[in-house]
Amino acid sequence: MDGFQPLRSTAGFGELLRIRRERVGLTQQVLADHATLSVRAIRDMESGRVQRPRQETVRLLADALRLEGRIRSNFEAAARRQAFVEETSDEPTAPPVARGAIIGRELEAEVLTDALAVYGDRLITVAGLGGSGKTRLVLEVARRLHLGSRWSVRWIDCGRQPAAGLERRADLARAIGERPTLLVLDGADAGVDTVLLDELFHHCPGLRVLITARAPQSLPGGQVIPLAPLPTPEPELDHDPVALAEVGAVRLLLSHLRRLRPGYRMEPDEAPAIAALCRQLDGLPGALELAADWSTVLPPRQLAAQLASGPLHLAPSPAGYGGRADVGAALGAALERLTLGQRDLLERLAATPGDWSGEDAVELSGRPPQECLAAVHELLASGLIRRVPARDGVRFTVLNLFRLLCGTGAYPELAAAS
Repeated sequence: MDGFQPLRSTAGFGELLRIRRERVGLTQQVLADHATLSVRAIRDMESGRVQRPRQETVRLLADALRLEGRIRSNFEAAARRQAFVEETSDEPTAPPVARGAIIGRELEAEVLTDALAVYGDRLITVAGLGGSGKTRLVLEVARRLHLGSRWSVRWIDCGRQPAAGLERRADLARAIGERPTLLVLDGADAGVDTVLLDELFHHCPGLRVLITARAPQSLPGGQVIPLAPLPTPEPELDHDPVALAEVGAVRLLLSHLRRLRPGYRMEPDEAPAIAALCRQLDGLPGALELAADWSTVLPPRQLAAQLASGPLHLAPSPAGYGGRADVGAALGAALERLTLGQRDLLERLAATPGDWSGEDAVELSGRPPQECLAAVHELLASGLIRRVPARDGVRFTVLNLFRLLCGTGAYPELAAAS
């Protein structure tokens, strides 16, 4: 006798396999060993990558799970039904189409896709500074899941249409149904209706939710992934155009330059200016896009010279992409969301040259370690600090743009707080 509530007979086979495996306490590796299958085969079936498992494979799995009677019959029927539905159902809903290729975020896209499709995470928030590329990353993840695993994608732009109250709960659950579906809540800075999410997860077994927000949100059962700016080049690469072109921020900037100036090539004498632009703008994709837009009237050397004294006011050009605020406004909005204690710590760290560790931050702040490290965690998730390569542990640095913002006096309350 199954000791849980009965599963609906219409549950997808991959979801049914995962639930049955977890109910008997088996890992994917152990189940694969018992069924004499590969762990990759188990992952692919549970994620929906394998839509038509062979009858012999289903039998081996049922034996390994020790399914009997009606439970076994439903399990085997789910595999047959999935193959039939795959052949006869309507096409899954596609995500919005991105306006360009994703550059510099290939690893993040792979990790997020696997988290949702392979490891079964159901609720993930991608948090980061405005202009860090959250929406573009999630568009790529949605595209991969739609094309590779045939998931439906329901995309909600929370800035235009708040997720809460978008549709009646019953209607939204009915629209999603049991098909593997990715629900994207893009720009959910005002928060998420957790009651709605709980109901959707309960009624839609194949649902995964991916949220983008400028600040991390505490959601039960959710995972927060901070999205840092793109890597920027070290100064020793400034005169090596080949090596420079492999750095994430440089790759993205060059792609924008080539789109706006067809035939553009990074000449050796211009490489230091390109590298300087990427460092000045901290590798923020949105800021790099704005800089490239102005390159139609200013060469990189002149643009870097101008930004050296005032990158915070880099604004969209009259003919550029709409909808972006200037760089200083994006940072200012992030600062306004911080508590006084977090602002105080951030300004102290900004005044510290070079990089620093969590232990350094505790010593500098004079606060209890747990309190200080919690503030560091919030600053990292908000995108105002970033991790830097280190051989002796985890180290961080404050964004160069924020150091400049402190120096402008634009936020005097920071100095007052300290």
